[in-house]
Amino acid sequence: MVASKQPKVLLFDIGGVCVISPFQSILDYELSLGIPPGWINYSISKTAPNGFWHRLERGEIPLDDAFYAGFSRDLHDPVRWDAFYAVQQSKNPDLPREIPPVPKLDGKWLFNDMMTSSTAPDPWMYPALKNLRASGKYILAALSNTIIFPPGHALHREDFFGDPLRNLFDVFVSSAHVGLRKPDPKIYEYALNEVGKYARSHANEQRGRALGWHDGVKPDEIVFLDDIGENLKAAKTTGFRTIKVPLGKAFEAVDQLEAITGLKLPGDHPRIPIKPKLKGSNAKL
Repeated sequence: MVASKQPKVLLFDIGGVCVISPFQSILDYELSLGIPPGWINYSISKTAPNGFWHRLERGEIPLDDAFYAGFSRDLHDPVRWDAFYAVQQSKNPDLPREIPPVPKLDGKWLFNDMMTSSTAPDPWMYPALKNLRASGKYILAALSNTIIFPPGHALHREDFFGDPLRNLFDVFVSSAHVGLRKPDPKIYEYALNEVGKYARSHANEQRGRALGWHDGVKPDEIVFLDDIGENLKAAKTTGFRTIKVPLGKAFEAVDQLEAITGLKLPGDHPRIPIKPKLKGSNAKL
C-alpha cells in the first residue's frame, strides 16, 4: 500500500491481526476431519446478520448453553451445506459427485478452541504495535468484533478493557459493547466519531498540537488493518485506507505499516508463515 500522507490513526482489528487468528483453529479443525476448508466460515457468514454468532458479537445474547445449541444448529444446515459443497465440486473435480451428509461438528468445542487459540499475541504484529505505541506519533485504536465471556468461563475478565493488549490502544471499539459489528457501516462511523473525539480532547497537549489533532480525524486519515475482506471493503466505503493481514503471515502487513510510518517495527520473530496443524489435533466430532 502506498500512502499519500501520514495517517493520524492506525486502527486495528484484534483477532487475526494483533492475536493469532481464530480462523487458524477453524482450518485445523476442518483439515483434521477431512472437511473441505471453508465450510465453517461459509456457514457462519451465510447466517448473517442474525445468526447466533452475529447476535453474540453484538451483545444481544449471552454466551450460554442456548448459544452453543443455536450455533451448532447453524453449522448443520443441510441447504447451506449442499450449496457450499456444490461450489467446492466446481473447484475440485476429485470430490465425490454425490454430496455427502452434513459433517457432524461439536460447535461448543470448536467455539472454545477458537477463542482460546486466539488469545496468543501475533508474533509479528504485537511487537509492531508496541513500537508504534512507543513512537507516540499516532492515535492507536481498535475496532473488533468481540465476545463478552461470562463469569465462570476461562476467558472471563471482570475488567474487559483492562487486558494488557487492550491497554495499548487509545480507543477501543468493542462490538459486543456498542451493539454493532463489522461489516455494518454504522460501526465504522462510530469508530470514526470515537477517534475524532479522542483527537479533539487531546488537541492541546504537546503531542496533539504537533500532530494536528485540533480539527479531529477525517476518514482518509485512518489506516485500518483487518484479516477479512468484507470488513476491509466496508472500511474503504467509509473512506478509510486499508491493509489486508494474511492468515499466518502478519509480517507482510507489518511491512506495509513500516512503509507508511517510516518506523522500524518488527520484533525478532522469524518470517516463517504459521502453518495448519495436520497432526496431533484434539478436534472433536
